[in-house]
Amino acid sequence: MKQTPVSLYLATFILTVAALGQGTRSAEAASGPQAQQSQPPAPTIASTLERQVSAIEKQVVEVAEAMPEDKFNFSPESLNIPGAEYKGVRTFAVQVKHVAASNYLIWSPVTGDKLPEGLKDGNGPENLKTKADIIRFLKDSFALGHKVAAMLTTENMLQVPEHSKSPRLYLATFGVAHAYDHYGQMVEYLRMNGIVPPASRGKSD
Repeated sequence: MKQTPVSLYLATFILTVAALGQGTRSAEAASGPQAQQSQPPAPTIASTLERQVSAIEKQVVEVAEAMPEDKFNFSPESLNIPGAEYKGVRTFAVQVKHVAASNYLIWSPVTGDKLPEGLKDGNGPENLKTKADIIRFLKDSFALGHKVAAMLTTENMLQVPEHSKSPRLYLATFGVAHAYDHYGQMVEYLRMNGIVPPASRGKSD
């Protein structure tokens, strides 16, 4: 049998080691600092709540903007549905103001901000009449929610702020939950006026 030259074995060995080395360097590069920088940051209490506030803000503001101004004073009571018990319910405008007013009332103890002028109860300031003014009031109230989110930490989230009986975490999340409750009602007000809610557009009803 003809023997394979030693030099051929040596050349094969060198090429194999070189290939292995290249693969190792590629793996190290993939898991190095640059790859780590591309990973999203770990969630925090603040970032998690910020996502929740942003989500409900988008939903509520879009619904408020979808209702025509001449329908802002609509109430289901005007439909006179037998047995519906709609007498005395809020108009659409007051629904929007109620979400905003409640945002301030729920979140201001966390931030220490003063309530807006004219805010005396959950129905919002009486002097806000136009669609533009009401939506501005709504957006400003959610700005307070973003401020609350930025303040929340694992160290302070269970502390009870001044002028409240509930921990910061409860107040922060209750504001979001309350807004979702009224978002559902506002969606029905749109439907009663033949308007498809923004979140449902482009989807099969």
